[in-house]
Amino acid sequence: MTITLEQLSKTYEGSNQPVLKDVAVQINDGEFFVIVGPSGCGKSTLLRMIAGLTSISSGRLLINGKVANQMPPKDRNLSMVFQSYALFPFMTVAENVGFGLKSRQLSATEIEHRVDDALAMVSLSELRDRKPKELSGGQRQRVALARAIASEAKICLMDEPLSNLDAQLRAKMRVELKQLQRSLGLTVIYVTHDQVEAMTMADRVLVLNDKKVQQVDTPVNLYQHPQNAFVAQFFGTPQINLLKADVVGHDLIVDSVLRLPLIQMRLNDSKVLVGIRPADIQIKVGPQQANARVVTVSYLGDQSVITAVLNDSQRFRIVADSQLQVAADDLIRIVGVKEFDVFDMNSKELIASQRGDVNDATVAATEF
Repeated sequence: MTITLEQLSKTYEGSNQPVLKDVAVQINDGEFFVIVGPSGCGKSTLLRMIAGLTSISSGRLLINGKVANQMPPKDRNLSMVFQSYALFPFMTVAENVGFGLKSRQLSATEIEHRVDDALAMVSLSELRDRKPKELSGGQRQRVALARAIASEAKICLMDEPLSNLDAQLRAKMRVELKQLQRSLGLTVIYVTHDQVEAMTMADRVLVLNDKKVQQVDTPVNLYQHPQNAFVAQFFGTPQINLLKADVVGHDLIVDSVLRLPLIQMRLNDSKVLVGIRPADIQIKVGPQQANARVVTVSYLGDQSVITAVLNDSQRFRIVADSQLQVAADDLIRIVGVKEFDVFDMNSKELIASQRGDVNDATVAATEF
């Protein structure tokens, strides 16, 4: 089932400021579609508008080509999995999974068949007679998922369903959710603030911020081709470096000792933001022609994350091989930048990108 959002907006009564503005996207049949953004950006509000739990102020919602703005939630053929699980504590696992089916007046045989199938899919058949208090957090989440599966709705809405789980279980459940979605052919709309969940699970991602859509794209394109500085910063760990720079002729002057040659682009702006991924910065350790000083070093197994400061006090991050011998207060030299993006200083929109190795990207040593 396809879902189309046409310029959806939401403004609450008594307020002149919209919570969401002109959200437009088509969600394809069988797609795992993730809505991501920082807290308070309107992710859950948008999901509730699709579910019919929150009214639409303007725009149109279409489900399989049919306008659904005023359609009751029960007629939208969708299910919803909440962050809080929303299980009845006095019911068994099987009773929780089948509760919604009873209200639809299905036969006892049909309900039992659906409950059995749903519990088998989430590997909870042996726990069918337990109460929620006897289950772990991951098992409770799977009960909530089984309840959605049993409904046989073709659209499943998920509102941060894994946020209450520990990191290890969350990683496991991400894999299981994606596998279930594929095997059942569900259209899943999944809300999260976690960029890792978005990157690892989604077929496509809608990025929300400042009441509007920032970009809709595949995880790979969001990382490699961000349309603005917000998207560039939101995806990637550690975060992309955003450095202020002056455009002087065919060069970007980041500070008095760091210059990036513009090989593949020409810029009209005089001041810009340069986005450089930490893994794209090449360095050498030592005082000779140094242009930065190390502030901190974090060891992460086979890699180290180095925070350093330029002569003009701009801080930046570098991902380097952990075998590189470097410590706080060491002097380093940036010797190359593989690629970078250039953003408008005011609008933060992407102006241009430079791809491919840029060697000898630094000039002029300095003393720290």
